[in-house]
Amino acid sequence: MSPTFEDLAVGQEIGTRSIDVTRQDLVKYAGASGDFNPIHWNEAFATSVELPGVIAHGMFTMGAAVQLVSDWAGDPAAVVDYQTRFTKPVLVTDTTGTDNAGAVIDVTGVVGALDADARTARIDLTVVAGGQKVLMKSQAVVKVS
Repeated sequence: MSPTFEDLAVGQEIGTRSIDVTRQDLVKYAGASGDFNPIHWNEAFATSVELPGVIAHGMFTMGAAVQLVSDWAGDPAAVVDYQTRFTKPVLVTDTTGTDNAGAVIDVTGVVGALDADARTARIDLTVVAGGQKVLMKSQAVVKVS
């Protein structure tokens, strides 16, 4: 059920989610986005350019994080604005032949501000992978009924 403006309060948690990420996910995302930069799938290349290993696409991370908000809102079109700053890469280790995730992205959403005139809620996201915040100032504005 979609949230209503009257039921929201600043500081209210909208939910949490842990997202398992594998290198296969990154290859699928590369195909969908057209971003085939080898830092997102080739360990040797990634380390040769002084990265700690294969890293997730920034837009993959951003999109995975905001899914919490669009699911909570009940309609992706209710998300009228979304902004973030990329601060740390999401390192995705090789898990070939296992069912393990190469990385886990943890997302928590909290109502950060309410605008009664516009009937919108700003949702502040905390996005962490490997114990580090990977997105900062991650905020989505949602139109609520």
